[in-house]
Amino acid sequence: MARFLFVACTLLLVSAVARAGIVKYTFNVSEMKIRRLCQERTIVTVNGLFPGPTINAREGDAVVIRVVNQSPYNMSIHWHGIFQLLSGWADGPSYVTQCPIRPGNSYTYRFKIVGQEGTLWWHAHVSFLRATVHGALIILPRAGTKAYPFPKPYREVPILLGEWWNANVVDVEDEALTTGRSANISDAFTINGSPGDLYPCSSDHTFKLAVLPGKTYLLRIINSALNSQLFFKIAGHSLTVVAIDAAYTTPYRTEVVVLAPGQTIDALLAADAPPACYYMAANAYDSLQIVPFDNTTTTGILYYASAGLPSSPPVMPLMPAFNDTPTAHRFYSNLTGLLYKGTPPVPLQVDERMFITIGMNLVPCDHGGAGCLGPFGEKFAASMNNVSFQLPSKMSLLQAHFSGVPGIYTLDFPDRPPAAFDYSNRELQKNLELLQTAKATRVKRLKYNSTMEIAFQNTALLGAESHPVHLHGFNFFVLAQGFGNYDPAEAEKLFNLVHPQVRNTIAVPVAGWAVIRFVANNPGVWVMHCHLDTHLPYGLATVFLVENGPTAASTLPPPPKDLPRC
Repeated sequence: MARFLFVACTLLLVSAVARAGIVKYTFNVSEMKIRRLCQERTIVTVNGLFPGPTINAREGDAVVIRVVNQSPYNMSIHWHGIFQLLSGWADGPSYVTQCPIRPGNSYTYRFKIVGQEGTLWWHAHVSFLRATVHGALIILPRAGTKAYPFPKPYREVPILLGEWWNANVVDVEDEALTTGRSANISDAFTINGSPGDLYPCSSDHTFKLAVLPGKTYLLRIINSALNSQLFFKIAGHSLTVVAIDAAYTTPYRTEVVVLAPGQTIDALLAADAPPACYYMAANAYDSLQIVPFDNTTTTGILYYASAGLPSSPPVMPLMPAFNDTPTAHRFYSNLTGLLYKGTPPVPLQVDERMFITIGMNLVPCDHGGAGCLGPFGEKFAASMNNVSFQLPSKMSLLQAHFSGVPGIYTLDFPDRPPAAFDYSNRELQKNLELLQTAKATRVKRLKYNSTMEIAFQNTALLGAESHPVHLHGFNFFVLAQGFGNYDPAEAEKLFNLVHPQVRNTIAVPVAGWAVIRFVANNPGVWVMHCHLDTHLPYGLATVFLVENGPTAASTLPPPPKDLPRC
């Protein structure tokens, strides 16, 4: 009997390996001219596409992507949401897991997709270049397995929501960092690279989707915008959310979805409306309200093939108000995880807890003269637990960790903020002492396979807003979220320990809190940062250094020979 079980298990393993494949791409990064909003601009793209090419793979596949940098800028690519189990050298954030790919050079990213299905994406992880250097990463179930935990859709359609600047995005970031003020807002939003016909000169730059009556479509929606959370609706239709961040959810029917930058949603669309033409639309969810934001609306057109394209404007959905926090919170907090094959249980034993405050801050100008253009004549900064993260420049953090190079970082990121205060009090923006922070490269060490619980607390320093926090290398369970100051005893009463939603990016509520939990079972160096790109160079980040485990299968291998050098 034992011999039979061994042979049977061996055959199953061989069969599973045989069904896995190798997926290869070449990404040529270069500049191209493109016309949007009545202007011709030069942008950086991959393979001359905007958005960039879609990566299609299956669970279990090995992915090999050679990135050739023919642009005039440094480049690195992050495969957003991929665990990178024992392949941390391929994660992509500049100066965290690699030095950037210099112009004229190349680097081959190699990783395996393990235990993940659904919609993820890839994007540049250097400067503001991800505004145009991004694309979908779609993971289908392993060949020979049941397709989805919901009826197979007639067609699958990527919907990438983005932002467009008439200016060079690298110049936009450089100006903000030089002057100390906030970055200029975008000039438009886009759907699959097209602004839509509500913008000037854009009737020919409008995404169109033809549908057949009675068919069901799976929309793979990605918020690739740099600095805006977005509401998305389709007139005359509802959506049924079945996955978020490549993790299945209990089906959730809704008229509107909201996505923070970095988040993805898989939603079923039933083509059950009267045959006609309907706008799909996206506009900003602006939780801050006290500074300028892009208040425009991007549109695409959903039309029934039998009705043809419209001769008059399509039906427009009634969009939420820009500051409709109740609608955003209702959506974010009502999602639950689907108890499905291979769903890991929520770890109940917690080894370590952290309380991390998140917010905007100020630092003194680094030059003399009349000062900077930020509040109180200083420069904008940002911090977690009042540490404004400073990326190294001599080598990446992962290289320094792996080789034992001293002086690149310190292992003293604090578990709590240095002082307790009324975190959600909107009068805080007047407290100059609390607004101050300091730059440092301080990281947190985690033991392999330990369970970490983090309570995030948004502060109202320089204004209360919702910050989307993305953790590289892991998914996490969202146990609870709410408004006001975090109270551990009260929050614990709200914990969902049965079927919480699983994410890699969470929009921490405006002037509120959220609690996540994850198992540190992936050795390497992993950045956790705000996915509003304007906040990352300000320092709204920290890094976890996860130790190796006790076996070769839990030990990070050496770097590849072509790893870029600083």
